[in-house]
Amino acid sequence: MQSLETWVKNDESGGLNTGPHGGSNTVLAVDDTPDRLQMMTTLLSQAGYRVLTARDGREGFEVAQRERPDLVVSDVSMPRADGIELCRMLRDHEELGVTPVLLVSALRKDTATIVEGLQSGAFDYLEAPFDPGHLLAKVGRLVELSETERALRETEERYRDMVENARDIIYTHDLDGRFTSLNKAGERITGYTRDEAAKMNITDIVAPECLQRARQMLSATIKGGGLAIYDMVVVAKDGRRVPLEINSRPVHKGGEIVGAQGIARDVTERKRAEAALREREGQLRQAQKLEAVGQLAGGIAHDFNNLLTVINGYADLMLRGFAGGDPMRSKTEEIKKAAERATSLTRQLLAFSRKQILQPRLLDLNSLVTGICKMLRRLIGENIEMVTVLRPDGGRINADPGQIEQVVMNLVVNARDAMPRGGKITIETATVEISDDYAYTHVSLRPGRYVRLAVSDTGVGMDAETRARIFEPFFTTKEIGKGTGLGLSTVYGIVKQSGGDIEVYSEVNTGTTFKVYLPLADEGAEREESPAARGELLKGTETILLVEDEGMVRTLARAILQESGYKVLEAVNGEEALRLLAESGGPVHLVLTDVVMPLMSGRELVERVTALSPATRALYMSGYTDEAIVHHGVLDPDTPFLEKPFMPDALLRKVRETLGQSP
Repeated sequence: MQSLETWVKNDESGGLNTGPHGGSNTVLAVDDTPDRLQMMTTLLSQAGYRVLTARDGREGFEVAQRERPDLVVSDVSMPRADGIELCRMLRDHEELGVTPVLLVSALRKDTATIVEGLQSGAFDYLEAPFDPGHLLAKVGRLVELSETERALRETEERYRDMVENARDIIYTHDLDGRFTSLNKAGERITGYTRDEAAKMNITDIVAPECLQRARQMLSATIKGGGLAIYDMVVVAKDGRRVPLEINSRPVHKGGEIVGAQGIARDVTERKRAEAALREREGQLRQAQKLEAVGQLAGGIAHDFNNLLTVINGYADLMLRGFAGGDPMRSKTEEIKKAAERATSLTRQLLAFSRKQILQPRLLDLNSLVTGICKMLRRLIGENIEMVTVLRPDGGRINADPGQIEQVVMNLVVNARDAMPRGGKITIETATVEISDDYAYTHVSLRPGRYVRLAVSDTGVGMDAETRARIFEPFFTTKEIGKGTGLGLSTVYGIVKQSGGDIEVYSEVNTGTTFKVYLPLADEGAEREESPAARGELLKGTETILLVEDEGMVRTLARAILQESGYKVLEAVNGEEALRLLAESGGPVHLVLTDVVMPLMSGRELVERVTALSPATRALYMSGYTDEAIVHHGVLDPDTPFLEKPFMPDALLRKVRETLGQSP
């Protein structure tokens, strides 16, 4: 056993140099000699340190595990486990490996022991006997180092925790692009574990179309030495394509660039939102374009309707005057047929422009589809299979039954024409709920409940360019002479005018699906149509005030009415009509008026007439409706209306219906 005198030199200044105050730092003193251990405890305690003691390396390691000291001061030579073995145990411990150790030995000039101790993890070496001030100086320096190490370790832990819990991918790679680190977000988003990523190059997960750009950006980051910001699409382990926004900068070591580190943010939701916004803007532009075309088409149809009313009317009157064998009869019939075909075209234009007259009632869409299935099967031919999937919960809609039948028929015909070699048509109905999110990306739909009609085919399909124009009037992919290009335009107009929307999904060589959404009707709505006049053509003797600003139409209507026994008062506008009413000297039973006229609208005229003569009834006629009469093109249920162009029989029946069955 070495004496205390061989362990500590006398302090020539007359006392112990306590050095800097130890504060709350803890020092573990390890020695198998009680006197030396007591001396070390006293010396360090006076310097302000909290001192723990142990009698050998094994006990010292146990105390260190329990107390986590800032510094260990240990003798080299001890039983059970010496100071060098203690260094090894501390070094190999996950948390104690950074604890500084000061070895003390009285073996002078024992270079081998010194080297072994330092290799085992000791931070410094002190040869005994030593000056107390020298010991405290070393202790102070090593404690300060320990505090620095602890602060650095805590900073690293905070950084590691921040990196590991970040929502963005944080990664590093070497000069060749091989991953050197990847956080948890990187594992979650890409699907690759850290071990898998360590064997991969960053270009291994880049989408093929982005590969060249990825290589360019990697090179620019490493060679340029600055921050690089770019977008990239990577392919996850499960095949998902993930768009990323990447910030990358070089990593320096020893003044040289050794790789790069980056933060990559998953921008999938942002890209979806941007795509939804672009789609919404595109839908709005398309709707505005179709609205403009519809206004033009409606105006043209209105003007043509006036002309066709005259052509149809006079052709019909001429036919009444020809005998069965008269050669002029067949020629006149051809004129009438051509005019009727032209009338059909103008009605389709009005349907597209949402200016036709609808007579809505409560409909069960399932019943309507079932009712026309037999006709549809004859329409599509034997080489096409037609399947209906009608959900029993399909609710009712408030719509014009004839127009909805037209929608179904046009969609089925379009599907048939897309399958010249045969195929399958599926008609489906269901009640669906439109959410706020879905309505946001579909500008024509409002949130709520709808009845959905879907017509699908297995035909040739459409490309994106064709889909964008599919509802434009006169646009067709058929050969010249095989289609007017108004079938789907008519569907579009009817659906829109009925308060719904239509969507098309199609892929080339796969097929097409049209989905029509019509608002679910209030079950309290009126269930019956107003009764239509039936029976043979009836004559009459009542007085009719005819008001029409178009001369040819007015002349034709007057001739038809007078030929059937009615007395006709003829006016060009509302002011003249009121003057004739005042001068008539007798009752006026019916006002037959155009809707849109200069100076005074038809509705305003009727209001003023009925104020003067409450018993006078009113019948409107027009090829182009006005918001004063029609709200979004749908007449009030009790408003009698005659659509132009009209045939003489249609005019007389409507007049008789409005006046009543008895003259």
